[in-house]
Amino acid sequence: MKRRREFEVFSMSFLDAICCGFGAIILLFIVTRTTEPGRLETSQRELNGLIAQYQQELNDILGETEVVRRNESTTDSDLRTDQLKVEDLKNQLARIRGEVLATTNDTALSNELQGRLASAKQSLTEEMKRLLADYKPPIDEYKVGGIPVDSEYIVFLVDTSGSMKQYAWDRVLQQMRETLEVYPTVKGIQVMDDEGEYLFKSYRKEWIPDTPTRRQAIIDAMKNWNSFSNSSPREGILAAIDTFYDPNKKISLYVYSDDFAVGSINAVVREIDRRNKTDGSGKRLVRIHSVAFPTIYEATGGDLYSAALFATLMRVICQRNGGTFVALPSRRDM
Repeated sequence: MKRRREFEVFSMSFLDAICCGFGAIILLFIVTRTTEPGRLETSQRELNGLIAQYQQELNDILGETEVVRRNESTTDSDLRTDQLKVEDLKNQLARIRGEVLATTNDTALSNELQGRLASAKQSLTEEMKRLLADYKPPIDEYKVGGIPVDSEYIVFLVDTSGSMKQYAWDRVLQQMRETLEVYPTVKGIQVMDDEGEYLFKSYRKEWIPDTPTRRQAIIDAMKNWNSFSNSSPREGILAAIDTFYDPNKKISLYVYSDDFAVGSINAVVREIDRRNKTDGSGKRLVRIHSVAFPTIYEATGGDLYSAALFATLMRVICQRNGGTFVALPSRRDM
């Protein structure tokens, strides 16, 4: 009996106590360990958020730095260009002033000298204008080859028909260069065909800024310009007036063409009169000039046909809209 009772001391009660103790320890271990991953995940998310925030701020700073750098580079380049232009104008003005003073005893200045003086004065600074205040006539009355050069904006309207492309395109480019040389600097340029379509689609209904680079780009693009033409300047003239007419801008429209094959002269003249409004003094606010190329005369061996209609139309339009009509001679007659 004694052995049996001693053996029962280590019975189920003892095992139960031991198991409960181990179970409590395991439970405490599980409870304490399960809270740590949550804190780690929260910390990780917060850290990722800070990293993303700092990365965005860094990208913003780098972007702003790049914009400032580009603006600084552009400003420096523009400044150098303007300084060179000012020096060139000063030299040109000094040279022309000397020539003008040397001819003051003549009854009239030569056409060449008038043209060069007008070209220089078109880009005068306020100080230069003050120095030349005694010269007459006023700057807005100067003409080169009979064409006033007081405009601040220029639109070239070019006939792109087959006759022009085949017989006169090199002369068109030459005339454009010479016209641009008369205006040393303007506020805007545009080039359209006689249908009202643009040479540069990216500048549709906008002014092309005037820089030497863009002037050269216009001439280069003209060399390979292919565009439909119905041999009538009506559509292009009306489109240019409707799009660019502005009572606060001095605008000149140059029409380069060789014939008028579609439409009525009287109807076109009346329509342009309605569109090209007048200012308080009765002057049209868009000057219309025209240069006629003798391609029809050259292609037919002397006959004029629709070229005579174009000359009649543009002489009337130029006269009624403050412009000048110029007919170029045939190469055979030069």
